[in-house]
Amino acid sequence: MLDSLNLDHVLFLDIETVPQFKDYAGAPESYRILWDRKAEWWIKDGDETPGKVYERAGIYAEFGKIVCISVGFLKNTEFRIKSYWGDDEKELLKDFAGLLNAHFNHNYHLLCAHNGKEFDFPYMARRMIINGIPLPRILQIAGRKPWEVQHLDTMDLWKFGDYKHYTSLELLAHIFDIPTPKDDIRGSDVARVYWEEKDLHRIVEYCQKDVLTLARILLRMKGESTIPDEHVVISE
Repeated sequence: MLDSLNLDHVLFLDIETVPQFKDYAGAPESYRILWDRKAEWWIKDGDETPGKVYERAGIYAEFGKIVCISVGFLKNTEFRIKSYWGDDEKELLKDFAGLLNAHFNHNYHLLCAHNGKEFDFPYMARRMIINGIPLPRILQIAGRKPWEVQHLDTMDLWKFGDYKHYTSLELLAHIFDIPTPKDDIRGSDVARVYWEEKDLHRIVEYCQKDVLTLARILLRMKGESTIPDEHVVISE
């Protein structure tokens, strides 16, 4: 598949998500009741409570929200990156859906993310439905069998059929000698940076680094040369 892949038809992406509320205590009672039931899966002993594990809420589309989507695509010799971000999730999702509908919504287009089939793609689709945004055709994957979803997932590609195996983006970057995207914050820091530091710009920069790293990893998997820093263009 990678041998015949046209990289001009690939949209690389990464999303950053946070819990819908700053903390457990500040959430509505109806939300807390449902979170309590969800949190039962992780509570192993008396020291853990739904409130203490609330930082995990951001990884679930029913309890979290998207604060940034960064995308990248190859055009000629450049790798262009653009981010959709903000406190208003509905607006950023509408803008992102507009991009997909206008430029990346044909049968030959592919989305690419790390762990995208398990996280990014379904999370975006669920949050669009929750926000009343019609799904772009490229995200209409509900009901399809796993092998019918042709989007690219670098973690899935690296498994080579080993479904027990998990490899982080950071580890793949390391083994391919690609600069790490985790030189400032990590995924586990995003909720704190958003809710406590209120520094969305820092989250956007982190997300953009992940997208660039993702593209460089896929190029290495194809046996092609990497993207030089001077060929990276970030759009405002």
